[in-house]
Formats: sequence, structure tokens, C-alpha cells
Amino acid sequence: MKQLKLAMLAMFAFLTVSNVSAQDENNPWVVGFGINTIDVRIPTEFGDYVKDYIGTGEWADNTLPSISRITAEKYLDAGFTLQLAGSLNKIKTFRTEDDSDLLYWAIDANVKYDLNNLVGDTSWFDPYVYVGGGYTDMDTYGGEGMLNAGVGFNTWFNDNLGLNFQTGGKKEFAGKVQDHFQHSLGLVFRFGGKDTDGDGVYDKDDACPEVAGLKDFNGCPDADGDNIKDSDDACPNVAGLAALNGCPDTDGDGIADKDDACPTEAGTKAMNGCPDSDEDGIADAQDKCPTEAGPADNGGCPWGDKDKDGVLDNVDKCPDVAGVAANNGCPEVKPVITEEATAKLNEFARAIYFNSGKTTFRPGVTGKLDLIVGIMSEYSKANFNIEGHTDSQGSNTLNQKLSDRRARAVLDYLVKKGIPSSRLSSVGYGEDYPIASNATRDGRAQNRRVEIKLRK
Repeated sequence: MKQLKLAMLAMFAFLTVSNVSAQDENNPWVVGFGINTIDVRIPTEFGDYVKDYIGTGEWADNTLPSISRITAEKYLDAGFTLQLAGSLNKIKTFRTEDDSDLLYWAIDANVKYDLNNLVGDTSWFDPYVYVGGGYTDMDTYGGEGMLNAGVGFNTWFNDNLGLNFQTGGKKEFAGKVQDHFQHSLGLVFRFGGKDTDGDGVYDKDDACPEVAGLKDFNGCPDADGDNIKDSDDACPNVAGLAALNGCPDTDGDGIADKDDACPTEAGTKAMNGCPDSDEDGIADAQDKCPTEAGPADNGGCPWGDKDKDGVLDNVDKCPDVAGVAANNGCPEVKPVITEEATAKLNEFARAIYFNSGKTTFRPGVTGKLDLIVGIMSEYSKANFNIEGHTDSQGSNTLNQKLSDRRARAVLDYLVKKGIPSSRLSSVGYGEDYPIASNATRDGRAQNRRVEIKLRK
């Protein structure tokens, strides 16, 4: 019992003063040695079960005061490890205190699963569960194969040295060996990792296994010491900034010196690092008027305005005659059609009536259509869109199709009368845009209409 308590105290002492590191897969081999204790008395009641398991009364009686357990382990894959263990013990407490003097020995093979694969790496602490089997001999009772299961953990003091605690139960099948618990505590050593370049980063995790580097960069070097590994550093031999892929920026303008046409004078990216004081897109060194914004085709100097119409000469289509900006500096042009003529078009369009549910015109409508032809012919530069509308009677789908066909019927009539089809377009809106209530006969009549809009 004293040995177990001393080992536990040693574990906590190590944890407080040691430089711990995460368990890794680079050291696939582990050997360990320590002590073990056997608890044969397994109660039937749950409460007594817990009390007996936590209690340590028989631990002292069933523990040898020397190294009594040796293990060898090999990491497999995906958190699984094969553990081989041999243990030796003396059992003095079997059913009652100090009632036996039995020699105990066991050889076991267990498969461990590292729980860090489920909860995330905890650096120095590696808990696990295990299951396996082995052969156990209990002196005069004989020996037999047993099923093993339990839990344990490793606490690592550094990359290679750690402390192991494991506890679990053994289940018999042949009735020779009593079911029992086995607890163990010992030191473990892991080894087998390969580090070709000797930089302290194992080859398996080393992105540059043949070139010594830094742990922070997965084993890759940083020759200029700017905290950017050489493989990502556009200027690996000159310390620079992370924002510039490791290259320096002497003038602090955000452009790496290697790409800066004026590396000692702050400038803009648009000017390849050179200054542009008047922000006209021409570097000061090439700008004839560096403090006045102007276009490149005028040497960086501003344009004049000969006709004083507010439109600079370089964009003025009529530089010698005052005009308006809307017409590129030329005098204002009258609209292609007057508002009065537009109003007349819509007045005539509202008088276009169709036979019920059809695309044929009612009597007298063609006279209004001829008046529309006259206005469109007078304003030959204007283009028009003919819009058809219906009332809400009937389905929306049928009304949509009917409005399309009626608008098209008007367009076809106008083309037949000489209006170029390139000046016309048509569209139907069905019952979606009423101008009066569809609840009344008069309202529905108003909604069955054609409108003509100026097409811009």
C-alpha cells in the first residue's frame, strides 16, 4: 500500500514541475513497468460494489513491494494500440483479510483506444479504454483464459516519459479463477520516432523532413526570421511583412519593394507605388501639372472650355457653340414627339374595342387606328410599345393570352398601314393592371383597353 501511495504522490509532483507535451503517433513503441494490485472480493450489491472498489483495504495485502507488472505496446492506427502485459502478485486477502497465500501471475493482450480521438487532444493527458483477453493462474486454483476490460490514462511529463494508471476487471469462463479487479501504476517510456533533420519535429509531422526548421512551422525553416516560413515567403532572405508575403515595404505604402517603382517614396498601387498628388491617374514624375488633375492626353493638365457652356472641350461635340451637357455640349434638340401628340395617341388607343373574347375589332375602331397611324408617321423617329389589358372575367391564364393577341393585332394593323415593325413592340398584361373596378360593367369596360407608350 505504501508503494502505491508513494507512486501517486510522485505523479502529482511531476505534473506540477514538468514540461509536458501532447501524446503523438511518432513514437509508436511504449514499454512500461510498475506495480499492480489484485482485488478478488467482488460483492453482489451495487452499493457494496462501489464501496469495495473505492476502498483500498485489500490493496495493501495483494500488492508486492517491487516491480510486479511489465508492459510492451505498439501503436496500430486511428487511436488503437496493442498492449502486451505480464504481471506477478501474491494474494493474501481472498475472501477475508489475510486468509490466503496464493501466487498470482497473468499474461494479457489488450487493445486500447485513445479517447482523445473523440474529445480532442488534451496535450499531456491521454485517457483510454481497453478490451482484451489473457491467461491468468491463481496458484492452487489453477489457470484459465479470461476476458479483460477497463480504463486507464497516461500522463506525459515530456516527449518520452510518462506515468500510467490502469484499472479493470477480469471475467472467468471455466470456473477455476475467481472474477477479480486488477489495478496498476507505473512509468512508461515511448520511443521509435524518426527525425531526419534533427529539428525536434518528427518526420511524420515534418513538412520539411530533410531541412531543419521550427516547430511553429511544422519543421520548415524561416531563414530571415520574419515568422513566415520560407516556402510561403516571397522574399525568404530579407525580413518582411506577413501582409506582403514576407517582403519588405520601405516607404510603407502597402506595396512590396520588389514591386514598387518608387520604393523610397510612398505612392499608390495604381501608380506601381509612385505618388499621384492630384489623383488624376498620372504619376507625378510624368504629370505636367502634378498639382492639378487633368487627362493623360493633355499631359495631366486640365482641359479648357472655349464656348463656356460648362462642357470641357475634350468631351464637347460642339466646342465652338454653347450647348447643354445632356447633348454632349451641342445645342438642345427638341423631343422626337410632343406631349400633346403622346396624349392624343393614348386617347385614340382607349377607343380601340374588341369583340367579346376575340381579337377582332368592333365597328368604327379602324378609324381610330388610322388616326394613330397618322401621328406615328408624323414623328418618324419615335418608337412605341403597344400594351394590351383585360378585365378580370375568365381565368388569369386565358386573359394573359388574350391580352397578348389583342396587343399583337393592333401592331399588325399599324404595320399593314405602313409603320415599320422595327419601331413597334407589343406585350400583354392580362388582368394585372386594372384602371377601374372589375366589380361593375363600366369598370370592366375601362379595363379592356390598349395603351401606347413611347419606347425609349
